[in-house]
Amino acid sequence: MLPMGEDEASHRVPPWSTLRDMALTAEERGLDSVYLADHLLFRERSRTEGIHEAWTVLSAVAALTSRVEIGPLVLAVPFRNPAITAKMAAELDEISGGRLVLGLGCGWHEPEFEAFDLPFDHRVGRFQEALEIMLPLLREGRVRFEGRWHRANAELAPPALRQVGMPILIAGKGPRMLRLVARHADRWNAAWYGPPATADELDARIARLRAACDEEGRDIATITLTAGVFVFFPALAREGDETPPDSAMRGTPEEVAPMLAGYAGRGIGELISHVWPNRPEAVAELAKAAELARDLVAVQ
Repeated sequence: MLPMGEDEASHRVPPWSTLRDMALTAEERGLDSVYLADHLLFRERSRTEGIHEAWTVLSAVAALTSRVEIGPLVLAVPFRNPAITAKMAAELDEISGGRLVLGLGCGWHEPEFEAFDLPFDHRVGRFQEALEIMLPLLREGRVRFEGRWHRANAELAPPALRQVGMPILIAGKGPRMLRLVARHADRWNAAWYGPPATADELDARIARLRAACDEEGRDIATITLTAGVFVFFPALAREGDETPPDSAMRGTPEEVAPMLAGYAGRGIGELISHVWPNRPEAVAELAKAAELARDLVAVQ
């Protein structure tokens, strides 16, 4: 995960140069993917915190890299017209050479909806209608849809690069969202966790997803389960750095690796990591830990 928002210690948004170097380190050191959050601002009482615009940064990362998967975790669907979002996604998949994972969600931070004059009501209903537009466009190249909140009569020209469709990742935990995951998603995400021994809530979420899959007649094994985790490498810490969450995995790469590997036993196929400190050298340490974790999983 690229650190898109304001650093809690310095109260500054990391510059593009930091995001660029972290993405390139992930690419060069063998990590599998680069993700970023999609927000417009954070506002608590009278204080507003800034954040980079997700799709612009994602496009730049696509052009800079050639191997890693890229994606939003997750795109707040209400921020953008769904047909235009599908058009943008098809174009970005072309630029990246077929590496986009289209992460989708409803959004949750009401102040940013208010600040940018976006509707916050009926978010799951609006999300469901948006899927009825985006997925046919991306998977079939055309859509005609008339709903309560959205309508479209559109075609993709040029068509999406991957006619079988780019992977669709949906983040959701409520009953209606989990039914949509079971119905439409290739991947599912739950977040945020620390060491696997403390992640019992994840088991409960997976159980609810399994129940939703049963209701939809879907084998949960056909969905890649992903989890967001916090990872801290204390040896790299400097005075003035942002403090990581108390729940974060922490230690050397050799100490972190078994914790990463432990998520395989919970059925997780991919971990998506926020790392501290928010610098390229922490990404390099994460890559070391990931390589060791892969080896541990392979021999289990």
